[in-house]
Amino acid sequence: MTSSDALEADVVVVGAGHNALVCAAYLAEAGLRVTVLEANAAIGGNTITEELTLPGWQHDSCSSAHVVIQSNPLLANDELGLKARYGLDYVVTDPAVVVPLDDNDALVIHPDLEATATEFARFSIEDAQALRDMMREWNDGLRVAHAFVQAGLEGPNDEWRVRYEQLRARSAWDVVRTTFTHPVIQRAMAWMAFATIQPPTRPGTGALPAAIVAGRLRFGWATPKGGSGALPDALRRHLEDHGATIKVNARVERYLVEHERCVGVVTSDGQTFRASRAVVSGAHLTTLPSSLPVRAPTIDDAAARWQPGLSVFAVHFALRDHVTYPSAHGPLRAVAGALGSPEGLLAQVDAALHGELDAHDPWLLIVDSTLVDEARAPGATLKFLTIAPMLINGEPWSDETAARYADHLTTLARRHVTGLDDANILARRVESPTSLAAHNPANLGGSCHGGEFVLDDGSTIPGWLNYRGDVEGLYLTGSTSHPGGSVSGRPGRNSARVLLEDLGLDTSFMVRP
Repeated sequence: MTSSDALEADVVVVGAGHNALVCAAYLAEAGLRVTVLEANAAIGGNTITEELTLPGWQHDSCSSAHVVIQSNPLLANDELGLKARYGLDYVVTDPAVVVPLDDNDALVIHPDLEATATEFARFSIEDAQALRDMMREWNDGLRVAHAFVQAGLEGPNDEWRVRYEQLRARSAWDVVRTTFTHPVIQRAMAWMAFATIQPPTRPGTGALPAAIVAGRLRFGWATPKGGSGALPDALRRHLEDHGATIKVNARVERYLVEHERCVGVVTSDGQTFRASRAVVSGAHLTTLPSSLPVRAPTIDDAAARWQPGLSVFAVHFALRDHVTYPSAHGPLRAVAGALGSPEGLLAQVDAALHGELDAHDPWLLIVDSTLVDEARAPGATLKFLTIAPMLINGEPWSDETAARYADHLTTLARRHVTGLDDANILARRVESPTSLAAHNPANLGGSCHGGEFVLDDGSTIPGWLNYRGDVEGLYLTGSTSHPGGSVSGRPGRNSARVLLEDLGLDTSFMVRP
């Protein structure tokens, strides 16, 4: 597609986060002429890899593991050829996760059910069997019911759907504490169930322990070779191969509506991009009403219901060498380490939701992607990820306050991890909820997961359920669309399917769900 052709396309996609790119790629695969407009200088959104500390040290700015997306037919069936034709490559890591314990021991999660059950049995034979039972039930039918929900589809009305809905209605913590009895096993399961940053005591999170653990048991800490940005790079290659145009530094300021139909957009430099078939907005849903020239009651209602949920706090390190975890098996190196007790997690979440900081035993993820992808840095890149209140003492985070919290997290980690001494740390970059929101305007409230929506009955959902906007020809995708944040590609694939079906185009290449 030439530059002039880009001004006239079948579909204009606003934004180039991974979900918007997934949506665009499916549309291009179906033969539509697609133009993608990205406000930033680089594509990828929160799936971006960049130098954050030192030249040559490539860090994943936000997402690191791409586990959830592995079960999406996008990759499970390689529907767009991202792996076969466009260079996307993942490492299934073993260990999947190391959970440091006291007395120089650790619980090791492997990408293998029996190997992990054997680890569980060191602490509790009953809990080892409970893990096998949980995974058998998941794979026998709950997994399929979950896939239909993630796809935004009704699914078969059978026994498994009923059982899945009953499970999902519970809280993650209730499922963990009633399924497993040993404190070490509860610690590991609760930690993993929090991977999508949803309050573990909230009803509606009950499927997370099984769903997330099942992913780790199949894919480990699924690490993209070349960094998180490898996913948008593969999608870019697919789009270019299918004649699409991607424009960066193209911030959309308003949507064009003519005769009650969305027909294009206008960018901040005054260019008009027209769409003959549809416009797909990957922008944060709360920013959409001010960009529309007409009232959109449903979108307005969704924007009013949105809240940031739990904000995140990250620390990026450039290290000379990789960190090591002590264990009963001897020193271990792993891509992912898991710190924090269930009690510490629950206290931390409760404090954060009340605008306070509780860091006596916080949930803490430690990621060393360079352990399996050495080309990213001449040493090691390391990331801490945890949660924190959006505001600290009612004010935005200052650099000084963020640095003190990063120091505290480092001190906690040093109790369980070797290699975080000052001599091994070459550089550090701290990202508070305040700086994360500045780094990427889509991270409203310091949330990298798209936030959440509060419904009339008081329940909370992580993504808005409707992919169609109020205006004819306008569709929604991105982390504020169902099923919400994380690197799943589901909002992108789901909105593409809805749009293609509305246009009467063939979707047979998209295997359900």
